[in-house]
Amino acid sequence: MSDYSKTAFISIGSNLNDPLNNVLKSIDVLKNFSREKPLVSSLWLTEPVDCPAGSPPFINAAIGIYFYENETPETLLDKLLNIEISFGRKPKKVLNEPRPVDLDLLSFGYEKMNTDKLILPHPRATKRAFVLAPLCEIAPDFVFPGQLKTVKELLVSLQGVKRIS
Repeated sequence: MSDYSKTAFISIGSNLNDPLNNVLKSIDVLKNFSREKPLVSSLWLTEPVDCPAGSPPFINAAIGIYFYENETPETLLDKLLNIEISFGRKPKKVLNEPRPVDLDLLSFGYEKMNTDKLILPHPRATKRAFVLAPLCEIAPDFVFPGQLKTVKELLVSLQGVKRIS
């Protein structure tokens, strides 16, 4: 089993304004936050989940960055929010509406936390194929804090994703 104690996993998604390019550019930006070569998944085409009717499909990916010693979950979350804004993300009007870039902090090492601003691990990550499929490529043996099954084991029971690159 790998040691992911210094790894943050981030889910990347886009379904607005050139999603493919948005995801690739997001990956390039996120690589800068890693102290060594990050883990990067393929790109996946996924149908919207719990989104407004008529929402376009998503391009999804996952990245594992090896965070620096001075990084905290909160500082990393702030960086992710700033990236989303730089891609044109506006405050939500409707839950899960189409967006240029959506970056979710799935885990930060093996930390568990529940604040008004951040819940770790991400509360819905283990139930979403569009999160688990890309993550399974880069960390199939990762076990989210509080879980017993690996990412690969969790993914077996889910469907609905297709790798595109």
